[in-house]
Amino acid sequence: MNTINTMMLSKKNKSISESLTLTIDAKAKKMSADGLDVISFGAGEPDFPTPDYIVHSAKAALDKGLTRYTPSSGILQLRQAICKKFERDNNIFYTPDEIIVSNGAKHSLYNVFQAILNPGDEVIIPQPYWLSYPEMVKMADGVSVFVETKEENSFKVTVNDIEKDLTPKTKALVWNNPSHPSGSVYTKGELEAIADLAVEHGFFVISDEIYEELVYDGMSHVSIASLNEEIKALTITINGMSKAYAMTGWRIGYAAGPREVIKIMGNIQSHSTSNPNTIAQYASIAALNASKEHVKKMTAEFDKRRIYMTNRINSIRNLSCKLPRGAFYIMMNISDAIGKRIGSTIIDGSLTFADRLLDSKMVSVVPGIAFGTDSFVRLSYAVSMEKIKTGLDRIEEFMEKLA
Repeated sequence: MNTINTMMLSKKNKSISESLTLTIDAKAKKMSADGLDVISFGAGEPDFPTPDYIVHSAKAALDKGLTRYTPSSGILQLRQAICKKFERDNNIFYTPDEIIVSNGAKHSLYNVFQAILNPGDEVIIPQPYWLSYPEMVKMADGVSVFVETKEENSFKVTVNDIEKDLTPKTKALVWNNPSHPSGSVYTKGELEAIADLAVEHGFFVISDEIYEELVYDGMSHVSIASLNEEIKALTITINGMSKAYAMTGWRIGYAAGPREVIKIMGNIQSHSTSNPNTIAQYASIAALNASKEHVKKMTAEFDKRRIYMTNRINSIRNLSCKLPRGAFYIMMNISDAIGKRIGSTIIDGSLTFADRLLDSKMVSVVPGIAFGTDSFVRLSYAVSMEKIKTGLDRIEEFMEKLA
């Protein structure tokens, strides 16, 4: 039997890391399939069904035979609906040729990096970060420059933090607001300072706003591109249907930005994937044009879980967390557990913590090392309150066994 010589494979893509979130989730799912009672806090998707009206619109598209190829950048009706959404919700005015529809927001992000980066270009990424950002930058021959944030500042990055890492090679800043995994939400004033810096130095802002509907405590989401025409001309805004509309499996995301960038993204997409799912596009039109009652109900339920989980974690010895203001994740500080022992194993970081917690208490969390910070683990509250209570009880039992 012939074996593949590793020299035959792509050096660049051999260096792409496996997703730790998917790895831990796969282990937890296998344990569940084996009949074990696993509580998983690893979920990156709402635990609510896709609203009926969206499902019905997909069925109607099927009944009409709308199952063929569409333009690779998405059907005009959907791009028009996205333009209306930006005008209505974000006070940003786009035309359909400044919009591209892709196979999920992740695909939109991949296309952006491919469209704007040349070898050696630097991309500033606040840390902790969504784990796919640096891998996407790497795939586009760029260089990730990580800017560390502090828990006491709610994991928010400041202008001073960014300025220290600006170089002539700086091409873009990745901006995730509300933030995954930290749940931080930026105020308009904070955004204005970042926008002024981007305009002054002439770098792109890739604004990932997939969690925009999930904000709490009376805060409002502000799109950075809405501030003025100068920052709009440098911003590519990423959004999608997955989080707000519980449509994760439908795989519809979109990007809005300068038509020159969108055109290149469209060219890339036309040769790589062609159009996003046709039926899901028609369902997305219905979603964007309907009221947001289901979004409000879902957000209210997330809010209850968020508050309960924060208070409960902070009541457990050697654990703590900040109250997140957006998305549906909590970064749980495990620094006081590092160096302690459970059985014969010393907890030397988030990966060991997560692995031993899953093995001993059948609770799945995501190691913070996946997001660039090893003193935390990420928990999602996109799970039922019953499971949250049971899972946190088990975590407390786990912590009591640490020596």
